[in-house]
Amino acid sequence: MSLVVCADVGSTWTKAAVVDLDAGRLVGASSAPTTVGTDVLHGLDAAVGVAVGRAGVTADPHRLPWYVCSSAGGGLRLAVVGYEPLVTAQAGRRVGLSAGANVVHVAAGRLAAADLAAMRAARPDVVLLVGGTDGGDVDTVTHNATRLARARWRVPMVLAGNVDVRDGLREVLAAAGVPVTVADNVLPRIGVLAPASARAAIREVFLRHVIGGKRLSRGPRFARLVRAATPDAVLTGVEVLADVVGGDLAVVDVGGATTDVYSVLTPDERAGGPGGEVAGVLWRARTVEGDLGMRWSAPGVVRAAVQERLLDAAGQEALAAAAAVRAADPGFLPADGEGLAVDGRIAALAATVALRRHARGAATGERAGRDLRDVRLLVGSGGVLRHAQAGAAVGVLTQVLTDHAGGWPLPRAARPVVDVDYVLAAGGLLAGEHPVAAGALLGRHLGGE
Repeated sequence: MSLVVCADVGSTWTKAAVVDLDAGRLVGASSAPTTVGTDVLHGLDAAVGVAVGRAGVTADPHRLPWYVCSSAGGGLRLAVVGYEPLVTAQAGRRVGLSAGANVVHVAAGRLAAADLAAMRAARPDVVLLVGGTDGGDVDTVTHNATRLARARWRVPMVLAGNVDVRDGLREVLAAAGVPVTVADNVLPRIGVLAPASARAAIREVFLRHVIGGKRLSRGPRFARLVRAATPDAVLTGVEVLADVVGGDLAVVDVGGATTDVYSVLTPDERAGGPGGEVAGVLWRARTVEGDLGMRWSAPGVVRAAVQERLLDAAGQEALAAAAAVRAADPGFLPADGEGLAVDGRIAALAATVALRRHARGAATGERAGRDLRDVRLLVGSGGVLRHAQAGAAVGVLTQVLTDHAGGWPLPRAARPVVDVDYVLAAGGLLAGEHPVAAGALLGRHLGGE
């Protein structure tokens, strides 16, 4: 067997898996609390040690190759600055989400002093500066780059705007001491969204500047181990799974603070024509619902469910108290069947609202929404689903697939499955160097192979 370690250092839990590359299967797994208060390596080493032991390996775990992703310490916080809000700024926001970022601020137009203050207040780890299609407007992106240079901006920046001025603006920013990385234009022409180069640049900046800067570990080892932000790794895993399945799919990941939705659609004529998206269509997309979660954001689930008419007054009153308890104690664990049922109800509401928003397009910024009718596989992820009884977890996804009041066309023939073994992140981490093993792993555990 050719074994590797794949691990995700999350905000609360660190998950480790041992994968047999030759067979494309999971041979050991474990989890441990993320030790942000001391050194995240403590929790990571503990989880890996148990996983390796369960795989029957007696050798030193550090002798195996390690592939690690992380969202600890708040993950990757991104600010986007664009030419105007409905086109380049929106395109930049979509690209940032696809790169696994938490987009904490979006600005459009010529930056003024108040705009800079607002961006500083959002505390981004990285700034994505875009603007102008290739051969189009140069004044706005030039003004913004110059303004940031004069403001002694020190947060790392990815410059992915009009190619006509890109190299010159890189020199301006670098001369002012701004850490800057250049990428291809995210919107080279109207209606064409090109995320790959900027996504790679954001990943590079995250690894080079952000991981070490969060002071999650005392030495350099953790920064050397991490290869991606967790949502970036998961989206890569979703992309690989879509290739394995051979069609459209969606993933809903219900976490303690947010609910993330990923979808991969097959490109078709929806991309252009009258009424098409001027900011382009991102066929492989991620959205983040910061008000929907199982613990910190549980009260937000109740509020959103009421707004979506998924809860009446009586249901709101009953669930609000339980949600408040969970928000006050994020480490809360249900002690009985009633508590588990409440967790299941919150999870179902979070997943339903998140899929509604994703499909309608409000969360992705797409006027026409995302057409999920051809989705063949709906994958559920998150601790609440992984640790639930199989029937209960699939029941949450079934509620999403039978939500006929949501105002969006439901998948016509989707199979629900839960990522019980947490292989999406592992598959994404392995995809670059071991694509065959990544595909086999995801196909075996999620694709029905």
